[in-house]
Amino acid sequence: MTLDVENSAGLEERILGGLDAEQRAVATSLQGPLCVLAGAGTGKTRAITHRIAYGVHSGVYTPQRLLAVTFTARAAAEMRSRLRDLGVPAVQARTFHAAALRQLQYFWPQAVGGSVPQLLDHKAGPIAEAARRLRLNVDRAAVRDLAAEIEWAKVSMLTPDNYLARAQGRGEPGGLELPAVARVFSAYEDLKSDRNLIDFEDVLLITVGILEEDAKVAATVREQYRHFVVDEYQDVSPLQERLLQLWLGGRDELCVVGDASQTIYSFTGATPRHLLDFQKSYPEAQLVRLVRDYRSTPEVVKLANTLLHSRPSGGPEADRLWARPLELIAQRPSAAEPVFLECPDDEAEAAVVAERIGELITQGTPAAEIAVLYRTNGQSEAFEQALAARDIPYQLRGGERFFQRREVREGLLQLRAASRADTSRGGAVVGTVADVLSSLGYTPEAPVGGGAVRERWESLAALVNLAQDLATVRGEEFSLNELVAELQERATAQHAPTVQGVTLASLHSAKGLEWDAVFLVGLSEGLMPISFAEEPYEVDEERRLLYVGITRARLRLCFSWSTARTPGGRAHRKPSRFLDALRPGGNGDPSPRSTAARLRKNRVKAVATQCKVCGTLLNTGPERKVGRCSDCPPSVDEQLFEALREWRLKEATDADVPAYVVFTDATLTLIAEEKPKTLEALAVLSGVGQRKLEKYGEAVLSVVAGS
Repeated sequence: MTLDVENSAGLEERILGGLDAEQRAVATSLQGPLCVLAGAGTGKTRAITHRIAYGVHSGVYTPQRLLAVTFTARAAAEMRSRLRDLGVPAVQARTFHAAALRQLQYFWPQAVGGSVPQLLDHKAGPIAEAARRLRLNVDRAAVRDLAAEIEWAKVSMLTPDNYLARAQGRGEPGGLELPAVARVFSAYEDLKSDRNLIDFEDVLLITVGILEEDAKVAATVREQYRHFVVDEYQDVSPLQERLLQLWLGGRDELCVVGDASQTIYSFTGATPRHLLDFQKSYPEAQLVRLVRDYRSTPEVVKLANTLLHSRPSGGPEADRLWARPLELIAQRPSAAEPVFLECPDDEAEAAVVAERIGELITQGTPAAEIAVLYRTNGQSEAFEQALAARDIPYQLRGGERFFQRREVREGLLQLRAASRADTSRGGAVVGTVADVLSSLGYTPEAPVGGGAVRERWESLAALVNLAQDLATVRGEEFSLNELVAELQERATAQHAPTVQGVTLASLHSAKGLEWDAVFLVGLSEGLMPISFAEEPYEVDEERRLLYVGITRARLRLCFSWSTARTPGGRAHRKPSRFLDALRPGGNGDPSPRSTAARLRKNRVKAVATQCKVCGTLLNTGPERKVGRCSDCPPSVDEQLFEALREWRLKEATDADVPAYVVFTDATLTLIAEEKPKTLEALAVLSGVGQRKLEKYGEAVLSVVAGS
């Protein structure tokens, strides 16, 4: 290779000097097909951006004739930023859709004529209208599921005519049988055509059609772009692969980068088949493996490797799309061992995770460097509440805050309306809530399958569960009016703006991100793997999803699950099968210590198990918190309790937060019973963490002393 622009030695030092051997091999392989298998945290973006920069500065690439393609606008922006830093700002880095839309807008007048149709921002409106035209009753959740199904069909290059034959076995999107889905698909396409509209999948489909049918346009595009780089190649759909091949036009100047072990979007049409078969399609292709993990500690990397290598045979179909996983090699120094926490119920799990997060923050870990990752968005509510109760800021990623979700807002409106005439009390309130929310989709049993319908149900079920918990604690005087007031108070607290905070995110939305400390929560059978993952290839995708979660952690990793949903409930849940190989004593034991020793150390204990007054077994979180069952009268100083409530009201008013964010009634009751005289005595009471001790400790002691 001849260097026309710079001295070879100086160029290599400037562009290649900081790369490891494998990254350097990527950066210096400038011509012909190249396949880069890049594990999590191995610096793939660094390798491919330095490859582009080295190719441009050495004169092999013309910057305007190279197109780098990735899958998210954020990833494309990051790539452009890095290329600018490397002195090659003219290189285009775009998503598939952005690149195709640019070409479509440019070539439409000559290839089709007239103005480009209007691009739909969202499918929901037209799909809902198409369903109404067919006299089908669909709610917002069903429309979301139908939109996802239509997107899958279009990126799989299916039409309304052949959809039905190819969609067998995909369940009932939006609760509709497949023939009805096909009719909605057809009506949606007709509606767009009538109104001169196109959606995002049409952008790709129409661009493919123009390139296939107009040789002049195809030749112009191929002259413009001579070299291609595709990141996250394991996520390409059949439609995107078809567009890529039309761009190439039979040439082989293509570099693809991906990791089949991080394929987690099969439900959108993504398939690792193109990555796995790349060397079959390009027999002369060079292959480079990036396996040096610069992100995570050896303890985290070992668990990630163990998870993938412990996969049993999944049968011919599953095995066909399961690549031999890369064996990551950690480059960071050792740090903390991963922690495994078994909790008695969901409330206890959220509480202990919030407590450990508070400890990390106290020890100096920024809240923004901590994440709680879960399988479904419906799991977020318990952790939102637990963090809010400890005054720990948080932010939701990939979803709305719980009380901002439409079904929750609709539920609150209906409950508020019902409370004006309802006279139910105690446990009867729970039945009333269930009846009211049934009109929005709540049923006693969870729906089969996933998607928006399941997420909607989980949100409504969380409201019913909250009513149950409050009725248990507050007894026969609990009313629907009290529930509505409680919900409003909690909603107000969670709407407070947060700039920095702990990230709450689904595992899917965490892809491409990383944190110092990661809590993987809700790891029980039915959630991980999810209950509707029945076929071996579906379980494989769940395993890869957990792998993505593990590899988000730099320094600390915690796995948690609960044995029952509610406090005092039957402990029928089992930990995820994926944990068998990861927990101490399982296959691929990551620690020489025995299972018993590790679990004894890490198992979450309830604060109290028996009532300190009558000795009855305590069933709920609030009861265990105060160490007394709800039937027994508190040995509380009523004058002190009222003084504490008045102090709390002033603090809450001054801070513009609900009173329970300062201290809950249960914690005030405990303080009024124990009458602590020192900060040390106050610190050991349940509900008084380090942050609240520092913020309110002296004031509380002053109230106690004054009373």
